[in-house]
Amino acid sequence: MASTVLVVTALEDVTADWVIGALNEREVPVVRVDPADIGPNLTFAARIEAGAPAWGGRLRTASREVELGEVAAVYYRRPTPYTTRFEHLPQQQRDFVAAEARHGLGGILNDLHGALYVNNPAAVTCADFKPVQLQRFTELGLAIPPTLVTNDAEAARQFAAKHGPVVYKTFRGLPRSQDGHTGAIWTQRVAPETFDDSIAITAHLFQAEIRKIGDVRVTVVGSRIFASRIEAPDGALDWRRGDWGDLVHTPIDVPGPIQGALHGYLASFGLVFGCFDFALTGDGGAPEHWTAIECNPNGQWGWLPDALAITEAFADILSRKETAGHDDARRS
Repeated sequence: MASTVLVVTALEDVTADWVIGALNEREVPVVRVDPADIGPNLTFAARIEAGAPAWGGRLRTASREVELGEVAAVYYRRPTPYTTRFEHLPQQQRDFVAAEARHGLGGILNDLHGALYVNNPAAVTCADFKPVQLQRFTELGLAIPPTLVTNDAEAARQFAAKHGPVVYKTFRGLPRSQDGHTGAIWTQRVAPETFDDSIAITAHLFQAEIRKIGDVRVTVVGSRIFASRIEAPDGALDWRRGDWGDLVHTPIDVPGPIQGALHGYLASFGLVFGCFDFALTGDGGAPEHWTAIECNPNGQWGWLPDALAITEAFADILSRKETAGHDDARRS
């Protein structure tokens, strides 16, 4: 019977280290791999033929080896982009070999027959679009901010006139700069008089500002829910922009209807795990006090007060001591 957990992530990933440590304590076989290591330190040979339902073969890292059919669960965290492995090559060659690696090795690792994925990268891709998230929230009965996605300046002005004050958010984080650094554009208030034809260059996300008294981060792992109210000492519009060590965390109960919606949300995408952000407009006791902002299907949670309990929840799922909660998430 398959029993190995494959952890797909970069070398420096403290969050994955915690989960691997918990699995080791349970004596669950674990193999860690970063697909971008493909080369002498990561080799594989996968075979399939008519009449065989799954890929077979072995994958070897510098220190471990695993038979593909022995993988029972895959913890897909944050592997290094394939392009990073080939940055030394000219662009055409780099793009070619990175694409070949992603479609070849990635095509095998992302679809191991019968394995439980937390989360399957294909499901993460589908759930990673903010417009899709907002629509799914409304389908499940959750409150969301009035939202406009546009590249039309006049449409943005009309939206602001109706729903102002408004905030601007990016869909994705900033890509890495040429020197390898990454940055961020935080949620920020915007003035309609600044809207001009430059809006037409790309898509923009505008939302009515929610007059919140705090934020809530809800981490769902399988059937378990961990919720923390977050308050920034300076009352920042976006708590992520300051010193996270100064944030005030308070445990908070999630209303039953919200819990049901969160489980329904993950099930609809075939996800096992997700980090949800809410704006809180009351004491949190009633569902109407919770406004859904977004869900990161591969979010960070190691900084939360419940990190140790969340670690154990991941280990329970990956070692099959707890079910994922729905059949779609069990298998690729």
